[in-house]
Formats: sequence, structure tokens, C-alpha cells
Amino acid sequence: MVEPAKLAVLIRGTGLLGASIGLGLRKAGHQVQLSDPSPTAQRIAQDIGAGTIWQPEQGTDPDLIIIAAPPEVTAAEVADALLRFPGGVVLDIASVKAAILTDLVNMTADNAAPLTREHLTRYVGTHPMAGREQSGPVAARGELFTSMPWVICPHQDSAAAAVQAAVNLAQTLGASVHRMDAVKHDESVALISHLPQVAASLVASRLQDAEAGALALSGNGLRDVTRIAASDPNLWVQILSANSRPLVEILHGLREDVERLISTLEDPAAPGGQADIAQLIAEGNAGVARVPGKHGAPPQSFSVVTVIVDDRPGQISAVLNDVGKVGVNVEDLRMEHSAGHQVGMLEVSVLPGRRDELAQALTEMGWKVVLH
Repeated sequence: MVEPAKLAVLIRGTGLLGASIGLGLRKAGHQVQLSDPSPTAQRIAQDIGAGTIWQPEQGTDPDLIIIAAPPEVTAAEVADALLRFPGGVVLDIASVKAAILTDLVNMTADNAAPLTREHLTRYVGTHPMAGREQSGPVAARGELFTSMPWVICPHQDSAAAAVQAAVNLAQTLGASVHRMDAVKHDESVALISHLPQVAASLVASRLQDAEAGALALSGNGLRDVTRIAASDPNLWVQILSANSRPLVEILHGLREDVERLISTLEDPAAPGGQADIAQLIAEGNAGVARVPGKHGAPPQSFSVVTVIVDDRPGQISAVLNDVGKVGVNVEDLRMEHSAGHQVGMLEVSVLPGRRDELAQALTEMGWKVVLH
């Protein structure tokens, strides 16, 4: 078996994703250099082992250049890399694709510009669908992309070798490869990524003037809905602006549903009002049922066994250890905290056929168990 060639890689942008890619590629044995407008970000990325700071005057040109820059400057960075490194494949990892490709094609249409369609044969747009609530190189992890989708968006001029380089990058980092054209990608992320961000931010904005007493009652429902609202406003200005068209179409549909609900709730006792509320909730149930389940498999319903645990070290691991002794696989896990009490509710999701067996066994082991 032939070992894959070790590449010289330049990563331009050392935030969370750029530094994480560097860590993963270094672990795989590739030579990685780093470049970032922020000297501090460069140094941190180098200190954590993501690569060495790029010295333009030293060494040979890179085989692969990865643009990990904000969306608003990605096209310019891609063009610069294509011109500066005539033998290198250039990939970007921005979360929008069509606008960047359009900007690049427009550059080639300018007869006075140095960029040509021939240059674009070495370019492929990609989007790793991974991230963390933290940002910057200090949050980087080489395993960030493991089992996560990585979308490859070849354009009509992309050379086969460039596309293969993009696929190899994603596979090296443990991601699952998906291929889409740029427009389809942007329509997809508008629905499954950008809409949830907008919805979370709009709900969270309602909390700004909420009374402390009301917020003290909040549980995992509110936390789940608003978790991603703690995002970088500057980054999302760029993302939403670059992908506004498909998002606006979705928001129009959402507005119709909200107006329909408002109209119903203004007089819920009117004929058909109760049924309309039920229909809206049922439509949500139908949507949730379409979200892929564990490991991307078809959705599957699980039963929940809730275990009451004291708020002290070792309790969660002790419960999971006892679940393992019973021989039941944990399909999902979440923690709910009890307001005003030093206890937590550990919700263990299992296959329905194993629920009663697990509940009985944990009860016999001395745990306080609640069935749903």
C-alpha cells in the first residue's frame, strides 16, 4: 500500500477552524505553516502545535493553501493565493460559498485583472460543518472535524486534482465528505444553520429586560433554544449578509407561521383556534422527526430514564458506570439542574425495550429513578 504524500500546507487564518486544521494535519505528518493578520493569533496557534509561522522568503511554495479567513475577505485571499502560488491548490472553508465564487468569477471577467479562469481550476470551495461555542486558536482541537460533515463545492472549472485535494483534506481530518454545488450549499445552510442562529438570537434578545425572578425559573428548554445566541456578531453580519437571499425566503415562511399563531392566540376560544394551535405544534413534531438520528441514521425514538444525583464530584460517572454494569447502551445523555436544590437530574436515553430493565436495576443499586 502506497503511503499518501506528505504535503506542505499553508493555512491563512489561525482562528478556531484554521488552527484545528493545522493540529489535525500536523498529527497526520504534514508540514504546516501559519499566516494571520494578528501576530498574537499566529503565535498562539504556533504555541499549541498547529504549525510554524510562515516565512515568505524561506522554503518552497506550499502544495495546499487553506483560506480560513472571514467571509468578507475570503475571495480576495483566494485570488491572492492563486496568483502567488502558481503550483498550489487553494481551498477555502468559509460558511457561504456562492457569493465567494461569484466574486472570483467576476474578477476573471475584468480584463485588467491578473486573475483568469485558468487560475480557478486550482480552487475549490469547502465548508467543514464543525465548531465550538468558544473561538480563537486557544479553543482549537485536532479532533474537531471527526465524523462531522465537510461539504465540497466544486465549480465548473475545478480540476479533478483540486477536488481530490479537498476530499483528501476532509478525510485526513476524519470528516464525512458531502458534495454540493455552491447554490445548493447556501440554501441548505440557510435552513439548518443560519435560521437557527437568527431564531436563537431573536428569542435571547427578549431576555434582556426580563425580571431576574423570571430567569431564575429557566431550565434546559430555554438554554437549548438560546445556546447558539452567544455568537460573534461581527462574523454573523458577514454570514447573513452574504447568504441573505435564501434566508429571507425561509424567514418569509416563518413570518407567515408566526402571524398565523398571533392571530389564533388573540382569540384562542374562537372556532378552530384550539385545532390551529395543535396543528402548528404537530407541524413542529413532523419537522423534528426528519432530523437525522444517531450517527446520521434515520431518526429513532428513545426512552428516558431520569436519575436524581447529588451535586458533588463523581456522581455522573458513578451512574454511567452502573448503567454499563447492567449492559445497556446510552444513546444520549443530558443534565437538568433543579432550581433551589443541590441535585441534578441526569436524563439517560436508551432503547425503549431496555427502559424498564435499566430503571429497575438502577433502583436496586440505590439510585433515585424517575420514568417518563
